[in-house]
This record gives sequence, structure tokens and C-alpha cells, in this order.
Amino acid sequence: MLDKLDLNTKAQELREKLGEDANSPVDIFSLVNQIKELTLVLYPLGDNISGMCLRDDQIKLIAINSSMSYGRQRFSLAHELFHMYYDNATGFNVCSKVLDPKSDNERNADQFASYFIAPYKSFRDAVKKESAGGQITLQNIIALEQYFGMSHLAMLWRLVSEGYLSKNSINEYSCGVKTTARNLGYDDTLYSPTPVDHRKRTLGHYLIQVDLLREKDLVSQGKIDELLIEAYRDDIAFGLCEDGGEVID
Repeated sequence: MLDKLDLNTKAQELREKLGEDANSPVDIFSLVNQIKELTLVLYPLGDNISGMCLRDDQIKLIAINSSMSYGRQRFSLAHELFHMYYDNATGFNVCSKVLDPKSDNERNADQFASYFIAPYKSFRDAVKKESAGGQITLQNIIALEQYFGMSHLAMLWRLVSEGYLSKNSINEYSCGVKTTARNLGYDDTLYSPTPVDHRKRTLGHYLIQVDLLREKDLVSQGKIDELLIEAYRDDIAFGLCEDGGEVID
């Protein structure tokens, strides 16, 4: 098990490598677009898998379970980044949806993910500001996870890890989350899964390669469409415009 200082340092280094500063909240799905040769697949992976990572000399692929909440998808993507950049154990990882895993490797990946999304210093500053030195409330927790874009359960475990909450209090703060968030004026997207008609989607390197085939006229248009459909990108293959017309402002 790597120590927390090392994992936080790794998280900061990777943020900076991808063009992000060391402390601000991050749009992780946009950020991974900076990773050359990475293909990102969103797919409903069932009830037990949060994501998977495959990397070798030729392939960089991350798959995220799109049937999870958006906040959990963000956490899972950060988790898979640890496996891609810092896990030397194997070139293929399938990761459980269960937080608080048993293996040191998965614990490392979870802790890294937490620091990547909410860096140590900015997290401590945000907790101090939000709670004003008093007892942490559900309202405080929701404000923190909304600020950093972290899933509710991941935020609870982070607060436990940093000594702000006891492990026994997790159940107490796990009820009425969506309702409380709405009442506080927040959007509830963080707690919701990807809409059903968008749960299968491929982004990144794969699409770039297909477009190069098209540009160089190396395969037929039918084959291009087939490759796009296999990647769940019917919208590109058939030129679908879901909004009824493109408007750029």
C-alpha cells in the first residue's frame, strides 16, 4: 500500500501533466481527451463492475460503467487512470463497484482517485470553509461533493479517511441525498446515471483512427459506418442531429 503523501503527489503530477493545475475542481472527462491514443468507452457493465483498464504497447483503453451515477463515473475514471499510469502489476484490470476494497492495489487506486478529484490541500481548505470548524452536516457534505464533483459515497469515505467522520456514521449520511441536494438548489446530475439512450458510447482515439481511414479513403464508406456502429456511434454514422439542428453560440 502506497502512503497517502505519495498518492497525492502522483495525483497532482498527473493533473499537471494533463494541463490542469494542482488544486482546482476538474472536468475529468474533458481532461482525458488530452491523453494521446486513449479510447474511452461508456457502457452499462452490470451491477458489480465500476470500470476496466487495458494498456500495453499498442492499446490504451478505459471502460466506465455508465449505469452508475455521474459522480461515481468521474471517480471510476480517476481510479482507472491510476491503473493506466502507476499500476505495474498487470496490463488489464477489472474493478469492482465496492468502495473500501480488500487489495492494496485497489485501495491505492481509490485513494489516488480521491486525491485526483479533490486534492489534499484544496479539500482541507474547502472542509474548513464549509463547516466553519463545526460538526460536519449532510448539507456540508453535499456542498463539498458538488464543488469537487465527487460521488456521495466517495466523499463520505474521504471524510472518514481524513478524520472528519467516523466509519459508523456513513449510513447516517446516506439517506435523502438527492432530495437534500435539490432543496439546497443543486442540480442532481451528480447522483444520476447517464440517460439510457447515451449509455453506450465510444470517445477518443478509436474515433480519430476511423476518421483517418475516411480521410485517406482507405476503406469504403460502408466499412466506416460499420466501425462507427460497432463503437456505438450511430449518431456519427447516420449523421443524426439529436437537437433538431446545430446551433453554435
